[in-house]
Amino acid sequence: MTMTSVCQVLTSRIAYLILTHSIPPSSICAVTFTNKAAKEMKERLVKLLGKQHTSEVRMGTFHALCAIFLRKYGKLVGLKENFTICDADESKKIIAALLKSHKAILEEKGISVKESSILSIISRAKAKGQDSSRLLAHLRSKILETKRTQTVKSAPPNDIDYLATDIYEQYEKILRRNNALDFDDLLLFGVKLFSEHQSTVAWCKHLLVDEFQDTNTTQYELMEALASNRCVTIVGDPDQSIYGWRSAEIGNLAKMRESFLGTEFIFLEQNYRSTAAILNASLAIVSQDKTRIQKSLHTTHPVGMAPLLRFFPTEHAEATFIAVEIKRVVAHMGGVLSWGDFVVLLRFNALSRTIESALQKEGIPSKVLGGHKFFDRLEIKNILAYLQLVDNPSFNPALVRAINTPSRGIGEKTLQEISSRAEKIKLSQLQVIEGICDNRFPDIRPAGKHKFAPFVKIVRSLRDFAEQGTSPGDLIRHVVEFIGYEDHLKKTQPDWESRWENVQELITFASEVENDILKPDSFQDTPLRSFLQASMLSSEGDNQSEDDNKEKVTISTCHAAKGLEWPVVIIPAVEQGTFPFHRTNDVEEERRLLYVACTRAQSLLYLLHTIKRKVAGETKTKELSEFVSAVTKQNPTLFTTLKPRFEPPDRAVISAVLGRPLPDDIEVSYRVTELSVFESILYLAT
Repeated sequence: MTMTSVCQVLTSRIAYLILTHSIPPSSICAVTFTNKAAKEMKERLVKLLGKQHTSEVRMGTFHALCAIFLRKYGKLVGLKENFTICDADESKKIIAALLKSHKAILEEKGISVKESSILSIISRAKAKGQDSSRLLAHLRSKILETKRTQTVKSAPPNDIDYLATDIYEQYEKILRRNNALDFDDLLLFGVKLFSEHQSTVAWCKHLLVDEFQDTNTTQYELMEALASNRCVTIVGDPDQSIYGWRSAEIGNLAKMRESFLGTEFIFLEQNYRSTAAILNASLAIVSQDKTRIQKSLHTTHPVGMAPLLRFFPTEHAEATFIAVEIKRVVAHMGGVLSWGDFVVLLRFNALSRTIESALQKEGIPSKVLGGHKFFDRLEIKNILAYLQLVDNPSFNPALVRAINTPSRGIGEKTLQEISSRAEKIKLSQLQVIEGICDNRFPDIRPAGKHKFAPFVKIVRSLRDFAEQGTSPGDLIRHVVEFIGYEDHLKKTQPDWESRWENVQELITFASEVENDILKPDSFQDTPLRSFLQASMLSSEGDNQSEDDNKEKVTISTCHAAKGLEWPVVIIPAVEQGTFPFHRTNDVEEERRLLYVACTRAQSLLYLLHTIKRKVAGETKTKELSEFVSAVTKQNPTLFTTLKPRFEPPDRAVISAVLGRPLPDDIEVSYRVTELSVFESILYLAT
């Protein structure tokens, strides 16, 4: 269901409780996951109940609700009423300060870790209701289980995990000393307050919770504590539980049936978004999970066109098809659809690079939802910084980025002194640093040369390889190897896996540029320079005005698209290793993720895959995702390999589903002819 339909269910239920059963509004609590959902719910309730009754209903996010009651009753759980809520940035500063006390040990072990990674481990522990002592006990039991069974379902604990546990304990002491709570603490102290002091929740006669499939262990315990009266309404879709990596527990739905005996299940099986053809195919995919709560779905819309399932020889052919097909659909729909009606949904961001390029070549504007364009991503910029420095030693911004990737303990003050000295003697900062390492210039401070030396050695090695004509792809491999970049990402980035996939995609891009280098018009450039130029130009036009942002094709991950919808959804790389992701520990969550992606579509759905795809510069054979191949074996009619023809009845269905006027036949004819003429001219030109 969309957020709108969820809000409608909950607001109707609240109105029913008040108007039919005369339950006082002040005894009703509605919990949402976002402020936006809470706001929409209030607006709907005002129309049903009026402002007075609506204002009496306790409504908001889990965090907001806990904060209100902790302000009032905090003394019962050892808090002062004037506690400060510590935001993520302040938490990171505390963690950063605590990491300094471990600096010597970390350097001795060669470990580089960011505060965000430590904070992520602490947050996951709090989501499971674990304090530092319980987290330590969990790590120890995990090691014992690994030794006993000789099997590991997930990565065994490492030095970073134990470091995080130690810092966790210190972090909590600092928060308490400062009379502060972080966001996770709001929930933990809320559970403590409501479960140990039931008088604080005696007012709550009925509790309503939305997006229940996304709750974690602590939020479930919070719900139990609030629902002391045992009257609960929850809305959730287990088929859309895709946030296990954020500690969401799909098992909470089953747990509720055990905790609240006599729970009545009401299946909301009416879909208001998609055509029947899209819904049937999507349901066939997710229904392969035999452990799911079995439910069916039906739609208010016509059957519509069957989702298209096509394969291509390479990812470039796939990307080109996407761009050309978007143009064709817009033309054949005669203005009913525009760029903003299309979304390309990806399992991970690294897949966006070829698609961004194909859209750019076709003159189709695009935007990345909740993320950065490929060449704007941190991990890509870090690698490029080393190569930029090799190609142009005077480019100081590259030095500033590269010199502490990974961290070498070179502080901002040291870099400022290098900058000042370089400006005085009219040299680049890299030249000054190299001069210090060669004993041609005096050191900045006693430890300066010692810290600079490894970095200078790497830059010089890369420079030697570049001067020998080493290919850009191999240069990137050397950078990655010299700086231990995969290990660095593991230690510093909670989402290191997707970032590492991006690095592999950069190598693939470099290998493609190598082929272009052989062209006569690029002979004057070195291989490295040609690659750097290509990477910079790939981002051209990204900084244009956002006024027309809505009229751009959206590129998004499947996760970021949850709760949203588009008239046309295109999902590339529906392949083994992508769906399910090759590093996953939960295949069924991956299946649900593909289901969520498919059900974002209102009128047209495309599932695409390739026979071969380049990964880290190597061409690898690919197979259709098992999630889809199993469906096509059982029912081949759910998908089609034929592109939509957009006959008048097809256009009528799309217009009806979207609630838009039918396109004018003359306009359709004009646009189709215009596209055909343009393609003919383009063909002749090439």
